[in-house]
Amino acid sequence: MTCSTRACAVEVAAISNEGSSIDDDVLLDVRGLTTHFFTEDGIVRSVDGVTFDVRKGEVLGLVGESGSVKSVTALSLLRLIPSPPGRIVAGEVSFNNRDLLNLDEDAMRDLRGNEMAMIFQEPMTSLNPVLTVGRQVAEPLEVHQGMGQSEAMKKAVELLAQVNIAEPELRAQAYPHQFSGGMRQRAMIAMGMGCDPLLMIADEPTTALDVTVQTQLLDLLQEVTRETGMSLILITHNLGVVARYANRVNVMYAGRIVEKGPADAIYDTPRHPYTIGLMASVPQLDQDLKQKLIPIEGQPPDLTNLPTGCAFHPRCPYAIDRCRQETPTLESVGPDHEAACWVDVRD
Repeated sequence: MTCSTRACAVEVAAISNEGSSIDDDVLLDVRGLTTHFFTEDGIVRSVDGVTFDVRKGEVLGLVGESGSVKSVTALSLLRLIPSPPGRIVAGEVSFNNRDLLNLDEDAMRDLRGNEMAMIFQEPMTSLNPVLTVGRQVAEPLEVHQGMGQSEAMKKAVELLAQVNIAEPELRAQAYPHQFSGGMRQRAMIAMGMGCDPLLMIADEPTTALDVTVQTQLLDLLQEVTRETGMSLILITHNLGVVARYANRVNVMYAGRIVEKGPADAIYDTPRHPYTIGLMASVPQLDQDLKQKLIPIEGQPPDLTNLPTGCAFHPRCPYAIDRCRQETPTLESVGPDHEAACWVDVRD
């Protein structure tokens, strides 16, 4: 069967979400989150008034090209921004009815890896090279669950088996450099799910992995969320990934969310020029072999010197004078679907 990337995305999203019911209760509520980095070259306005929520048991996709500040947004939620030079300067983050930005450091440390876990983009730099993988998977269980060392190691072996690592007893004694890239990411997933978190943040979890391993890991994450009821924020630049695995999607550009909505609505009727550009730059299975991709011209803006008005207007084929002067806000364009654009791209 052949179809366009967009058509396939919509079909797969519908299949993956068919029969699923998202709990309307909000687990994570983010309002006006703003993170700046104070450098010698000026203030880097990294996360710029971001507002979104994550519901219990859902997969939320966070999409955008490199430089759209997806990872910094995730690190801000966990209060892992290096200070100096970074600082969360405004906003509210409520997680399971607790104000994360006002928690003391001890309470925040207890929450990280326990109720809210993160799978980092580069496991080789996240795993300690001088400790065995089993020891690192077991550590959160000792710290947060109060397990003894032998009990935690036994549980670590079970977790490695659960993420489909062969010979888990043997592999638990190995070091990170003895694992392949896919196995290291599986170990990171095992570490993250060990304490049965309410929310997991996966930051580009399939970077530098081949397509087969990518699919296996994403299927594993989807299976974990379905079996445990855990919520998942899936950070990626791969539009096909969010189409298949996400319930809702937030599209980010220059530190702001420029479009948000259900996955099928985003792929079927994108309403922001940036989202349209991302869709058009993806190869389509049924296109002519001689047909060239349509790239988004230009580069993401310098966050120390953002353009006036809409940050995307220097690269936008739909831009009008108002776009250069006024910054658009998210407005409803459909059921649970919002976009920040002065132009109706359907015209």
